[in-house]
Amino acid sequence: MTAPALWHLYLLECRDGSWYAGITNDLDARFKAHAAGRGAKYTRGNPPVRILASRVYPDRASASRAEWQLKRQPRARKLAWLQAQPEA
Repeated sequence: MTAPALWHLYLLECRDGSWYAGITNDLDARFKAHAAGRGAKYTRGNPPVRILASRVYPDRASASRAEWQLKRQPRARKLAWLQAQPEA
């Protein structure tokens, strides 16, 4: 039996200095898709340059809840908030 896929909440730094947050169950593939212009609409116009941080969650629902919380943080606290979250 295959283990269930883990989900990642990630924060990208884009070429224009902005940040983009999202979730995925394959972080490397998702970053490559964003970089190639096949990711979210936002990153098509603002390509990512690197992954600032990511955190693993056991399922999509918990990753989505964490993404919602992250997106409500002021920019100055987003990176610290994501890095300080306990393991799910």
